[in-house]
Amino acid sequence: MKQIILNADDFGRHTLINRAVERGVRDGILRSATIMPGGAAFDDAATLAARTPTLGVGIHLTLVNGNPVLPPSEIPSLVTEAGVFVDDHTAFAVRLLRGAVNLDEVRAELAAQLRRVEAAGIHPTHADSHQHMHVLPGVIDIALDLSRAAEIPAMRAPHAPLFAGNFGGVGQLIGRAGLSVLAHRAAAKAKAHGIRVPDHFAGIVAGEAVDTATLTAIASGLREGVTEVMLHPGTSNAVLVRDCLWNHDFEAELAAVCAPAVCDALAAAGAEIANFRTFAGRTHGSVSHE
Repeated sequence: MKQIILNADDFGRHTLINRAVERGVRDGILRSATIMPGGAAFDDAATLAARTPTLGVGIHLTLVNGNPVLPPSEIPSLVTEAGVFVDDHTAFAVRLLRGAVNLDEVRAELAAQLRRVEAAGIHPTHADSHQHMHVLPGVIDIALDLSRAAEIPAMRAPHAPLFAGNFGGVGQLIGRAGLSVLAHRAAAKAKAHGIRVPDHFAGIVAGEAVDTATLTAIASGLREGVTEVMLHPGTSNAVLVRDCLWNHDFEAELAAVCAPAVCDALAAAGAEIANFRTFAGRTHGSVSHE
């Protein structure tokens, strides 16, 4: 059996990302998203999740390029002088390898992020992270401990495609290879914890858009098992590139999940559209109305 999970990362980061998730569910085949606990549009995302029962919602654990949930004074090794996380995965990884990151602070912050999501009435279908920080040594153990305690049944393993998209040089190739190794180790640890991991991963890791042509090709070439496709849809490139400081084609990814060509390719492949709730075979990811 072939299943595909199209997951919108950064849910709650910006209202225009939330609107893209809403449109992707209504007009397309988007059925999964991961909410960013420190995102500026978190409350709006939680409200959208509550009125969209077909959307499975996971947690987008965040340690870079965003705002913490805890006061910066409680997690000094994780934040800059401005009280925000460091800019990107490279900066965080360097600090981690130098021993400058206090893993007790990582645990406290990620636990606070999980509490915020649960307090919004969301029981996460799965866990992933902003820029894949959850697969790093030390961080993966914390993410798994918290996931198991919260009965989060699944986790992303971002097996990086070495040669997907435009070639960005030897440095990019080395980075993708390193991520792939860490992802395989994270998947093995997750399974040992009883946490499920999709069989395959797609979505261009270097940040290039998964446009309609790319997603159609992924759909046509699906292998047996469950494939997760990482997406970052949005409704306005002009606004999101400015506000998120990321030169990404958000609109192309929204168009892709709504494209008839993608639906046709999935039908021809005999693939089922799923989310992590159906993948895990559990009722997590639903929103409480109590």
